[in-house]
Amino acid sequence: MTTDTDARLWDTEGHGGTTEQTRCRGSSGGLHNVPVTRYELSLDPARLDVELVHRLLSQHAYWALGRSRQAQDTVIASSRNYGLYDAASGQQVAYARVVTDGATFAWLCDVIVDPGHRGKGLGVRLVEGVMADLEPLGLKRVLLATEDAHDLYRKFGFAEVSDPERWMVRLRPQS
Repeated sequence: MTTDTDARLWDTEGHGGTTEQTRCRGSSGGLHNVPVTRYELSLDPARLDVELVHRLLSQHAYWALGRSRQAQDTVIASSRNYGLYDAASGQQVAYARVVTDGATFAWLCDVIVDPGHRGKGLGVRLVEGVMADLEPLGLKRVLLATEDAHDLYRKFGFAEVSDPERWMVRLRPQS
């Protein structure tokens, strides 16, 4: 039996916790008689449905509305990517990416769940998987920006910047 090491499997029902299992592939066909919908987190960029990711971000994400496909392809190629998939169908239902130096700093961005799959705790599961993946790196700082999901990110230790006067941003002038 081989183990798909880049994947974590969760259910969306249960008793208040994450049911985390490693997805196994073998001659028996893997997991059987699973009564709940399960979702699988994968870090494999080849598995991403890049058309879906582009559509979700360019049409449903206030921070990326109108983002070109070329720009989306570039950010995917330059990032650590996370896809959340319906384990039964293989359909991608959520996406996130991280820009990082791999040692001291990371920026969590483009976290989005397909509108048809919202309300099932998938955003929580996605961020949980991303943070678990980043944990072994020992990063000093993980940054993100959000307009409306503060409560989600607080569950993972994020807080408002305590010293915003130290942070600066350079924005591209509007043309």
